[in-house]
Amino acid sequence: MTKIFVIYTGGTIGMITDPATGALKPFTFEQIIENVPELKRMDYQLTVHSFNPIIDSSDMTPEIWAFLAKLIEDNYDDHDGFLILHGSDTMAFSASALSFMLEGLTKPVIFTGSQLPISEVRTDAKENFITALEIASAKLPDGKARVPEVCIYFENKLFRGNRTFKYNSAKFEAFRSPNYPVLVEAGVHIKYNDAAIGKCENCILKVHSNVNNNIGVLKLYPGISPQIVDAVLNSDAEAIIMESFGAGNTTTAKWFLDRLDHAIKNGKIILDISQCKVGSVEMGRYETSSELLKMGVVNGYDMTFEAAVTKLMYLLGRNYPKDRLLRRLRTSIRGELTQY
Repeated sequence: MTKIFVIYTGGTIGMITDPATGALKPFTFEQIIENVPELKRMDYQLTVHSFNPIIDSSDMTPEIWAFLAKLIEDNYDDHDGFLILHGSDTMAFSASALSFMLEGLTKPVIFTGSQLPISEVRTDAKENFITALEIASAKLPDGKARVPEVCIYFENKLFRGNRTFKYNSAKFEAFRSPNYPVLVEAGVHIKYNDAAIGKCENCILKVHSNVNNNIGVLKLYPGISPQIVDAVLNSDAEAIIMESFGAGNTTTAKWFLDRLDHAIKNGKIILDISQCKVGSVEMGRYETSSELLKMGVVNGYDMTFEAAVTKLMYLLGRNYPKDRLLRRLRTSIRGELTQY
């Protein structure tokens, strides 16, 4: 019998409408099971760990990511896959974080949730829950897991977790992964894109739960003032994610470039990612990014913001020498970027 470890953190999937106030309030995992009678027809042995109290995903923290990683480590040998029920708002952050924290993963870790509570008539929760379970249990002919990755399953699609972002709060199709192919599409048949699914042959799980969240964000816009740039660059942050324009471009104003150069010479790590959701940073392609390349700004290629945040937290937490940290930041370590 397939053994799946289910972690119920909270989120809309486990909410019910309070008849007195009309507001959503949480209820127990046992009540979720009552709303999915189809589970009785599925040949799975579910082990459940429910957060107590359950949390809104807006309250997610690195400490909770470390707790999730430890839960998976402690139950890894006894289970075929892991399913994490999670609020959608920060799901992409959590999936990205665990993708880095779980090195050598050979079993599925699938995040799912819903846009409507599981008790609602039109809910998307049942299909997400049931199909995520089926994918988590899928095996190749040799008995190995078919999807040994940290993933997000939502509205008929399975995405690589660290390639995904939430783009819509009003549709069931809440997530997208424009820079990496969909891993699985679930229609009448479940179709696996095996060529896009990562594999880790003969790997042994290593969990890295120490992260360092001492990072800042500099989002550029026309007219940004020196005072705002200084506030970010002169902060205590060890690393800064710079959300630039288009293919990694910034203003060429001397005051701006001088401040970036000064920050890097003083030990700051500056990672350049694009504000665009599709495409990649191509430093040096345009004159506006050539100076960034020369001064040592790190190319983030096509990383999502969520992946950039959690990768930096992970790498800073490893206490690598700076040259090694920069090499790993520039390269794909869990399939999170495409290096052109």
